[in-house]
Amino acid sequence: MEKIVGTVVRGLRAPIFKEGDDLVQMIPDLLEDFYQEEDITIGSKDVLAITESVVARTQGNYVTIDQVAKDLDRDFAGKDLGVLFPILSRNRFAIILRAIASSQAKKIILQLSFPSDEVGNHLISLDQMDQAGLDPWKDTLTEAEYRHHFGYQTHEFTGVDYVAYFKELVEDLGKECEIIFSNSPLTILDHTEYVINCDIHTRQRTKKILQKCGAKCVRSLDDIMNQPVDESGYNETYGILGSNKSTEDMLKLFPRDSKTLVEAIQAELKKRTGKTIEVMVYGDGAFKDPVGKIWELADPVVSPGYTSGLEGTPNELKLKYLADNEFKDLKGQELKDAIKAAINAKADNLVGQMATQGTTPRQLTDLLGSLCDLTSGSGDKGTPIIYIQGYFNNYTN
Repeated sequence: MEKIVGTVVRGLRAPIFKEGDDLVQMIPDLLEDFYQEEDITIGSKDVLAITESVVARTQGNYVTIDQVAKDLDRDFAGKDLGVLFPILSRNRFAIILRAIASSQAKKIILQLSFPSDEVGNHLISLDQMDQAGLDPWKDTLTEAEYRHHFGYQTHEFTGVDYVAYFKELVEDLGKECEIIFSNSPLTILDHTEYVINCDIHTRQRTKKILQKCGAKCVRSLDDIMNQPVDESGYNETYGILGSNKSTEDMLKLFPRDSKTLVEAIQAELKKRTGKTIEVMVYGDGAFKDPVGKIWELADPVVSPGYTSGLEGTPNELKLKYLADNEFKDLKGQELKDAIKAAINAKADNLVGQMATQGTTPRQLTDLLGSLCDLTSGSGDKGTPIIYIQGYFNNYTN
């Protein structure tokens, strides 16, 4: 009988991990219980994925707003400080903004992009922007002009007016806050030469533009908390990029040393099971919500660490293309046999071939991480460990 089931994804309920827990032992312990409870046979290239939050928590990778403010004061104390292109997020950016406002900067000039932020959170709709006659590539708005055109806009899902919310956060900490709206990074230089650029995936380009055009000091989020401050957590690569809210006064940072961790877990699983299981740490996936329009992916990468078997991109043929073109005159078992033969004979590199059109041109870790993020969710499911079987199988298996 032919195998019917392909990829199987399971969210595993795990302990509430705390600082100091040994994931290299605790994760394999969990899998041993899982294999026994579900009568699992380990397959070829099974994948174990661990959410970045678990890794960061066990590392104790946290910083307080006061520690972040102390790091910022090295460059921005007494300066009018531009805060450029933050995302509209209470979880991701509000605590960072509190830290900025807690620093010794003199005044905060907050520049928001419009109609949406980098990851798709909209301040206004495209229709509203068009009706106001605005050109997002050229126009700049003051807060008063924004209110004149659009009034008070609340996010469809959160119910938050982020313009008012961010301004109140700053002013509650005793700082003057001026808000402007522009998609050009150069606009901020009309107000100050000291800037924190808060964009995620365009941060390097933004920084280069600002530095080239006369900014005296520019730090992106991955330049902040690269080293411990007063025995705090840190991330030498990503700083506070990829961080999110822990408490009202504390951020959980993106995890450190993820590559070392996944390789150690893979070795321990090999020792216990005799099988090679691929292991990865995952954060935000990358997928667009058609209603809320958010792209997710507020982390700098989907996976900060993964074992070598997860490198690369899919090398797949499009079954629909084969069935509709090369084998359009076949049907039934003859069609199935022809498609299986084509799969078995496919080259190791199919880039550019018509038979691959419509397959997903993304890194394996981005695809798997998105799958894991959707499976685990971000709420109370209690399944921060994901186990995937059959992902690398195809129609011939």
